[in-house]
Amino acid sequence: MQIREYKIDSILVIRLTGDLDSRSAPAAQEQILPSLPADERILLDLTGVPFVSSAGLRTMLLIYRQAQIMNSSVALVGLSSELRDVLTATGFLGFFVVADSLAEAVELLNTTALPNAEVPVKSSLKRSGAA
Repeated sequence: MQIREYKIDSILVIRLTGDLDSRSAPAAQEQILPSLPADERILLDLTGVPFVSSAGLRTMLLIYRQAQIMNSSVALVGLSSELRDVLTATGFLGFFVVADSLAEAVELLNTTALPNAEVPVKSSLKRSGAA
């Protein structure tokens, strides 16, 4: 497994190449999890990943959870149809922004609010008149 990190605009791109399986997942976690930035957008490029085992799915979930803790959002690009099906069946697909190309992922991430971004909330509650 090869892991390359670089930036596109302000987005951290993590490009994985090789199988994400029980042999490579622990090393991938060791390298990726500590480097996840706070309050940023992360793009996990899986274009070069032909196979993902259950250990690889766990790694993807850990990346998502760590990003949430860090108030960052994660997009996936380069999903094979098989991996997309597995992520859909497990319910993991809904955790991520998913794109078909790097350009689309960058555009989606740039228009997606971070998980804990402050959004003005309008109160729909009316005063009941009771004191």
